[in-house]
Amino acid sequence: MATEIKKIGILYGKENTFPQAFVEEVNKVAPKGIMAEAVQIDRVAQGEPSGYAVIIDRISQDVPFYKAYLKNAALLGTSVINNPFWWSADEKFFNNALATRVGVPVPKTILLPSHVFPPDTNENSFRNLFGHFKWEANMETVGFPAYMKPHSGGGWKSVYKLNHLGDFYAKHPQTGQLVMLFQESIDFTDYYRCYCLDRKYVKIMAYEPRNPHHLRYVNENEGQANKKLMETIKDYVLRLNHALGYDFNTVEFAVRDGIPYAIDFCNPAPDADVHSVGQENFEWVVENAAKMAIDRAKTYQEGKPNLTWGTFVQNSVAGVAESMPAAEKKTVAKKPAAEKKVAEKKPATAKKAKATDVK
Repeated sequence: MATEIKKIGILYGKENTFPQAFVEEVNKVAPKGIMAEAVQIDRVAQGEPSGYAVIIDRISQDVPFYKAYLKNAALLGTSVINNPFWWSADEKFFNNALATRVGVPVPKTILLPSHVFPPDTNENSFRNLFGHFKWEANMETVGFPAYMKPHSGGGWKSVYKLNHLGDFYAKHPQTGQLVMLFQESIDFTDYYRCYCLDRKYVKIMAYEPRNPHHLRYVNENEGQANKKLMETIKDYVLRLNHALGYDFNTVEFAVRDGIPYAIDFCNPAPDADVHSVGQENFEWVVENAAKMAIDRAKTYQEGKPNLTWGTFVQNSVAGVAESMPAAEKKTVAKKPAAEKKVAEKKPATAKKAKATDVK
């Protein structure tokens, strides 16, 4: 009997280095019965499997059709990286709020209503807000200089540096219907962008966000930071990704007075192009992404849920189950196995996570 091939797919758009290198690496190191390719979609019907054991998602944030495709694939057992349900629900303001709960320092941040009414709304839609929201008083709690950026978005789009209140009144009208964050500016001495794959592989990279995009990964401050700071940054990276449930993500830190502040950590499709991240970082990402995908493919069973959920969701579900009346718990327990709560693999313990090397 022929061995069934477990396919690993990568779904991508304009990228021209990482996807190809990823496919090549998987096909070079994967055991017999596992292979990789660019995802090929010829039909998307409800309840039909995708044909892939694993899909690395690099583009669905820009293509809604792909997001729906991935949710259907996940329903039928495909391990989609990152979880398309959580990615759809997450945004940067919640990221910051969660960071305060898991003990990771973040800049002071408040949420601002959009300047323009959303479609199909008017002033009556904002009765709970108008006349109550204290714009200037709220901004005073953060202070100037500050950054204003979309609460859900990325790629440095619609990001504004505000030096005083006049800047805010001049630039907020330019944001239209976007809901914005008003965030403390961290005057940093060092800056790091950290890759985190499979919630255990961490790569800390010196980074200069003020440089042109292709010159942001730098070497000047590598090795200057002390070992304790590197260990702290790695610990924070793992805390955030375990809580959020991301298996392919980057976390950025601005270091002020020796304290690393998490600046941006909602990057489920981070830049992995060799021309911007550099050859050494690129090879690390390719190698560890392939390793993660192969491990997921080995455990694939068609129809068996295989998604990663963060500890925030897991603990919330556990709390709901704990508070259920006894009679309702018995009803849930009698349901067929396919209808029971998805058994999610537990994330690595903090002890195990700390044992991995900082690279």
